[in-house]
Amino acid sequence: MDKKVQDLLNRQINRELYSAYLYVDFANYYADEGLNGFASYYMVQAAEERDHALIMRNYLIANNCKVELAAIAQPDKKLASFMDPLTFAYEHELTVTASINEIYAAAHEVRDFRTMQFLDWFVAEQGEEEEAANDMITKMKLFGADSKALYELDQEYGARTYVMPAPLANASGA
Repeated sequence: MDKKVQDLLNRQINRELYSAYLYVDFANYYADEGLNGFASYYMVQAAEERDHALIMRNYLIANNCKVELAAIAQPDKKLASFMDPLTFAYEHELTVTASINEIYAAAHEVRDFRTMQFLDWFVAEQGEEEEAANDMITKMKLFGADSKALYELDQEYGARTYVMPAPLANASGA
């Protein structure tokens, strides 16, 4: 594997683990505010982000590349309203998408079609992540000021369950 592509994948592992850390922080905020459904939603999101890092780890190992873990930065977002985590999550997902696209472009540049194919799942996943984050913002804008509607949103988000991503499930035989 091209060294630049390998380095970018290693960097992305760190970014995915940071994403998990960030979403645990958002879950903590909502739990402190009594919105346990939102907290549960972000804990599921944190598990998915961790899984993304593991999928990339497995890919590097399968390609005889060294996995290099880096320190995970502490989340630095100041959360002062129910909307803040939602807005920060959407902005963060846009950043992650740009990072995935950067890896894809680097793989394309060196004609690493296997890595491009591997990244196709992440490209599609990021489209879903952005859509879900934007949908949460829209719903909070529409209903967040009404306590009964906010309660219903909290119930909706609390119903989300963790599902192991296919690339990880396929690798583990689950």
